[in-house]
Amino acid sequence: MRYFHVVIAILLTVGISSCSVSKKTTQELPFKTTASGIKYKIYQNEKAGTTHPNEGDYVEIFIKTMFEDSLIFDSKKETNGKPVAFPIKKPAFNGDLTEAILMMTKGDSGTFMVPVDTLKANKQNIQPWMEEGKSIAYTIKLENITTLEEIRKKQADEAGRQPKVDDSLLHAYFKEHKIMPQKTESGLYFLIVKESDGNKAIPGQKVTVNYTGKLLDGTVFDSNQDPQFNHVEPFQFVLGRGQVIQGWDEGIAKLKKGEKATLFIPSHMAYGQSSPSPAIPPNSVLIFDVELLP
Repeated sequence: MRYFHVVIAILLTVGISSCSVSKKTTQELPFKTTASGIKYKIYQNEKAGTTHPNEGDYVEIFIKTMFEDSLIFDSKKETNGKPVAFPIKKPAFNGDLTEAILMMTKGDSGTFMVPVDTLKANKQNIQPWMEEGKSIAYTIKLENITTLEEIRKKQADEAGRQPKVDDSLLHAYFKEHKIMPQKTESGLYFLIVKESDGNKAIPGQKVTVNYTGKLLDGTVFDSNQDPQFNHVEPFQFVLGRGQVIQGWDEGIAKLKKGEKATLFIPSHMAYGQSSPSPAIPPNSVLIFDVELLP
C-alpha cells in the first residue's frame, strides 16, 4: 500500500497559506545529513523507547510542512487533532520521508530538511513554489508504533472471536424474522425459498446466478437485478475454484438448478476485515438472495 506516499503527495501539492515561523530554532540546530541528502535533527523523548519502526509496522505521526516562512500543511488541522496512520515501507526514492521515520523511536520529534533539487532529481511532483537550491522543512512527531507482529496477533485474536460474534448476530436476525435456515459445519446458513427438480451444481462447472446482496440491516450493497448497480446481467463463475467468496462457493453448491435461496454468510466466509467497498463495513455478515439459473 502507498498511504504514506499519498500523504506526502498531499503535502507537496496543497496550496500555501501565510504563516510566520521562527527561523532561529531551525537555523541554530546542528543538523546531520543522511546519505540521500536529508538534513535532520531528532529530539529524543526522555521516555522514548529504543525500538525503531520496521517495514510492515504501522506508525502514527503528526507532521507539519514549511517552506521558507510559509506553512504548507499541518496534519493536526486536517485530521481534527488525530495522528496520521500508515504502514511503513522501504524508502522509494532519495528524499522519501520514510527514511526520516525509520530513524525515530516512539515519542521522538524531529526536523527534516528535504532539498527541492533532490526531489526534482528523483522525478517527484514539483510545484511552482518549490525553488531550486532550497529545502522543504518537515516537523514530525512519532506518536506510536504498532509492530507487524502485534498487528498479526490482533488480527488473529479478532478472527478467532468473530465467528461467535457473527453467529450471535445471525441467531438474533433469525429470531426477529421468524425463520429457521439450515446450518453447515463451516457456519454458513442457507434457506431454500423455491425448490426445483433440476440437477445440483457441480464443483468445477460454470454456473449462472442472479443475486442481490445486503447487510443485516437490509442495506442493499450490490445486485444484478437492480439497474442502479449498472450490471443487469446474469453472473457467471466456476464453482469451487475460489473465484467468489467462500460463502458463495459453499452455498451455491447446496442448490439445484432453478432453485432460489437466501444465503446467510458470516464474515469469515465473506470479506472479513478486508472490505472491498465502503458499502460493506469490515467484518460484515452478508445476506444474499440468489437464484441458480438452469
